[in-house]
Amino acid sequence: MATVSLLNVSVRNNPAAFTDPYEFEITFECLEPLQKDLEWKLTYVGSATSSEHDQELDSLLVGPIPVGVNKFVFEADPPNTARIPATEIIGVTVILLSCSYDDREFVRVGYYVNNEYTDESLAEEAPAKPVIEKVRRNILAEKPRVTRFAIKWDSEESAPAEFPPEQPDVDAEVDDGANYGAEEEEEEEVEAEAEGEAAAKGADVDMEGAEANVKEVDEESEAGSEDLGEESEDDDEEELEEEDGEGEAEANGDHDMEMDEAAPKEPANGVAGNQHQADVMVH
Repeated sequence: MATVSLLNVSVRNNPAAFTDPYEFEITFECLEPLQKDLEWKLTYVGSATSSEHDQELDSLLVGPIPVGVNKFVFEADPPNTARIPATEIIGVTVILLSCSYDDREFVRVGYYVNNEYTDESLAEEAPAKPVIEKVRRNILAEKPRVTRFAIKWDSEESAPAEFPPEQPDVDAEVDDGANYGAEEEEEEEVEAEAEGEAAAKGADVDMEGAEANVKEVDEESEAGSEDLGEESEDDDEEELEEEDGEGEAEANGDHDMEMDEAAPKEPANGVAGNQHQADVMVH
């Protein structure tokens, strides 16, 4: 915890003319006796593009500091317009109120400041050279930006750590670099195994479907063979009947007449018909 804590800053004259001094009522608390004084500074930011136009308006040493809550008024002169670019006087800028102990800054308060003309005609059409007597400043005191810094006070125990503490247990542990990506590799292996199992299951399903298709084809082929067998038996009976009729015709001497006058009877099956024609040619 800081030895000195800033409790409140109040802007006493706001708004005010650009040429009026700044006045701040500052309240802070000191937790233990200090060997040196506190140094307060007020800085005016003259340009948003370069720090070379910044001005230290005033500084004040406060001490000795009694333990407890303390309050004082800090006054600072207005900025020197000769050190501010003419185009940067009108508009929004920043002032910084800071405090240091033994040249070590431990708190900084920033305020936005709006500089504008009180004359409406000048506000509508600003002259090339600013008319400082007509410029009014307005500090946005309701929204300060406070920044605190840890510093060394009078004792070494109060000094902030400059280096991270030693951690021998952490140094003895396995380097993260050795395990880097190991979890990802394990996840990839698990995913690959899962995909392989899914592919194998899919192959089993396909094989089962193929077996079912083979069975259906076999059943259809068997059914077809039965039909073909029945048809072939019928054809054989028809062929036998025709051969008997032809034999009788040959015995009666009518064979030539039948060949010339009557066309051979076409069988229902093309294969059986070819066999029948071959038999006739032999005779």
